[in-house]
Amino acid sequence: MPTLPDPTTQARPLIADGAMGTALFAAGMPVGEAPEAWLLTPEGAAAVTEVHRGHIAAGSQLILTSTFGANPLRLEGSEIPGRSDEVCRAAVAAARAAAGDSVIVAASMGPTGGLLVPYGPLDPGEIRATYAAQAASMAAAGVDVLWIETMMDLNEALAAVDGAHEGAPGLPIVTTLVFAARNRTMFGNPAESAAAALVERGVAGIGANCGDGWAPVEAVIPILASAARAAGGIHVVAKANAGIPYGTIDGTTTYPGTPDEAAAYARRVRDMGATIIGGCCGTTSVHIAAIAEALAG
Repeated sequence: MPTLPDPTTQARPLIADGAMGTALFAAGMPVGEAPEAWLLTPEGAAAVTEVHRGHIAAGSQLILTSTFGANPLRLEGSEIPGRSDEVCRAAVAAARAAAGDSVIVAASMGPTGGLLVPYGPLDPGEIRATYAAQAASMAAAGVDVLWIETMMDLNEALAAVDGAHEGAPGLPIVTTLVFAARNRTMFGNPAESAAAALVERGVAGIGANCGDGWAPVEAVIPILASAARAAGGIHVVAKANAGIPYGTIDGTTTYPGTPDEAAAYARRVRDMGATIIGGCCGTTSVHIAAIAEALAG
């Protein structure tokens, strides 16, 4: 199966995929439907595979499974509680149908949607257990990488990494956080200390995703790249939104980012040390194609 390249020797950045959720709404997923639930229907599974195929055709060398909200804790409040393992296996099957053995399949593992103490009722042990369970399911289904993403609280991210190590020992783990003003997460964690803490946990990559778009993420990339170099060479991920959404058209959220802006962003973050580059919310296969072309030289 494909593996993450060595970031110290790879010739150019690895191209990741774009958005899944916004692409599924564009493909006909009913408004209000959770992607994890729609995935368990024949039409949903087919749509997920087509989104993956579109990104791969555009140049993606790494795709994320449609399991962002599939951890057991998050599914407790959904229409499909107790079906995390089923969702994980279905998502990997849908991804593999597009990826084959040549494209890296990474297990998307998003936040629980709850709050850790002292802000909420969850404790680190609960977080660790839910990610251990999801990681075990994803590993059994055959993913290549565990991809913990869109984390706003460093403590949740660290507990998730611990759980992932426990549930799927040996699989590489990439972790990306959402950074806001002053290079801090929504919970106030500075990029420097967040990167250092994740490096200590033995992750294979750190990065920034989602957020306010392609321009703000640039500020944190040099910080993360420095941490990666200090760690002896781990991946640095840049996977921002296609700008801030400005409304909906026919029920689909609209993002302002253009392919030219995507290409410019890719070149900038590459020059700052990013080794895996893609897009988050609103990023389509057209944007990915522009990124791939920009990084081809």
